Amino acid sequence: MVNPGKRMHKLQAKVNPHSMKFWKTCLPRLKFWNPAIPMLVNRSENQSGPATMSIYFRQTATGAGLAAAAARNMVPLAQQPHSSTTGECPAPAPEEGERVVTIDMKNRHSEAIYDEFMQKTGATVVAPTPDEQVEMQQVKELREKAAVDRAIMKKYIDDKRREERMLAQARQEAEAIRMANQ
Repeated sequence: MVNPGKRMHKLQAKVNPHSMKFWKTCLPRLKFWNPAIPMLVNRSENQSGPATMSIYFRQTATGAGLAAAAARNMVPLAQQPHSSTTGECPAPAPEEGERVVTIDMKNRHSEAIYDEFMQKTGATVVAPTPDEQVEMQQVKELREKAAVDRAIMKKYIDDKRREERMLAQARQEAEAIRMANQ
């Protein structure tokens, strides 16, 4: 999916399972398809606090404003705000020429959050190309083969351990018989 926003901030309570699902499944997809857009996640222990996602949209600049906007957005990666569990990087205030879309994530299912995100941002879902579909099929087949291989290896290792236990027990019994005969 393509996100038209400039930067995104999300404040989330730690245990809300639905917003956590959004954070774990949808946010990585957003980051993958939009690597140039800074995205930060601030998590807190406070369950009564808000769980909001703020998306900042830059208004399109023209002419001389375009050069100024480009210079303003050339913030080195080390100076960009980062995700936190202690609240050290709160949601930044909107810059000049930005609008903010806020989505309340508290006690909402991940699909509802996703639908509201898509509706409010105007984002579009990017369909996989034929090459990507072939690659996804190959990955699926590899996962199935890996599951079969894991089962085979588990059986082999279990059999080997059982055999080693039997040999150790036989050695102990042989040693006990030898000691009893002396």
